[in-house]
Amino acid sequence: MGNKGMMKLGAYFNPTGHHVASWRHPRAQKDANTNIKHYVEIAQTAERAKFDMIFLADSAATRKADIEALSRSIQFIANFEPITLLSAISMATERIGLIATASTSYNEPYHVARKFASLDLISGGRAGWNVVTSGSSVEALNFNRTAPYPHAERYNRAHEFVDVVTGLWDSWEGDAFVRDAESGIYFDRDKMHVLDHKGQNYQVKGPLNVPRPPQGWPVIVQAGASDDGIGLAARYAEAIFSPHLNIEEAKPYYDKLKSQMMKHGRDPAHCKVLPGLSVFVAETEEEARRDYEFTQSLIHPVVAREILSTMLGEMDLTKFPIDQPLPADLPPSNGSKGHYDSIIAMARRENLSILELGKRVAGARGKNVFVGNPKQVADYMEEWFVKGACDGFNVMPPYIPGSLDDFCRLVVPELQKRGLFRTEYEGSTLRENLGLPCPENSYAKARKERASAAE
Repeated sequence: MGNKGMMKLGAYFNPTGHHVASWRHPRAQKDANTNIKHYVEIAQTAERAKFDMIFLADSAATRKADIEALSRSIQFIANFEPITLLSAISMATERIGLIATASTSYNEPYHVARKFASLDLISGGRAGWNVVTSGSSVEALNFNRTAPYPHAERYNRAHEFVDVVTGLWDSWEGDAFVRDAESGIYFDRDKMHVLDHKGQNYQVKGPLNVPRPPQGWPVIVQAGASDDGIGLAARYAEAIFSPHLNIEEAKPYYDKLKSQMMKHGRDPAHCKVLPGLSVFVAETEEEARRDYEFTQSLIHPVVAREILSTMLGEMDLTKFPIDQPLPADLPPSNGSKGHYDSIIAMARRENLSILELGKRVAGARGKNVFVGNPKQVADYMEEWFVKGACDGFNVMPPYIPGSLDDFCRLVVPELQKRGLFRTEYEGSTLRENLGLPCPENSYAKARKERASAAE
């Protein structure tokens, strides 16, 4: 393993689980989308297992779909707003990181900076921001637009957006608030800084009206396999949720990202690449396989086609026969390029019909699925890690709480036994547990540099 140390693990929480039919599974919590007790319990389960973080995906819209498919679904229909939910979970947990998604397309940088700084303070330094650019037309319609921003423009805006947010997080130095009752000085005015940003897309005066977060900046997380996505990640991301389905695809991506980080003067160790992995695990492979087949059998054909359509960038598949392969001359996608490319490659490689492909990707929505006993799961994860295709995994339990409990009970001890995963948290903040440095306040750093130059 060289000097890689141990794996990092995120727990990806869709309300009832990652599988599209999870809510129909007898070991899922059917009302999870509005059940705070459920969320607190699964967060505590992941924390007992020493997961680095929990991660909440989000969308600022009810998913666009054929109404029959929609009425049979739970994902991105109606659920808690993630920062509100994580603020509540933070009161019932102590060490586990709390990652929420917030889009650069339909928020203002000031809102995002303020909310995540607050979550970091409330949780004692455990917040993370998953930076996304929104490409769905249904979200655009909720924000005074008729269509999403084009792909390149989304990323252009995102770069500036992240610059503004991190600039706002530097508004106050860590020791700005002296609160000296005797002198009557509440804060040191030399340690408050006005951003005064005027850019191509945003004008933001500042300062942020929240003190400096305990981590300096909340951890910046990103998902994206396109060249634009890698470009954004190489500059800013400290954890990446990557979509690759095998080591052959994951390894070149991993190497490309790490080399681009170095071009930005960043240490490659300061971004953890965590591919999504949905695991069906049981004491025996046969039991795990039965559970997988049973869960797959719960997918309705209409849902399978609709999810496939969404993952191919809202492509209309209703005009093609469901029992035939995808036609050769497909239009390009405005959605996730990483998902599109990997799905099309799998369809061509295995000559799958639209229904077969739909069921395959609908279950885990294009993410990697592994079925086996604890040793087989650990072998699989270890191979990716040792071969330098990842720094750990974003674990996506197919149904929750059942398969999260299974992973924590069966796989985590096996990884710990092999020295691949921690038995205790290294620190109290998400940065400490991920092995990430605290960003120094840019104004304090500049002052230090001026002082040393003057000596």
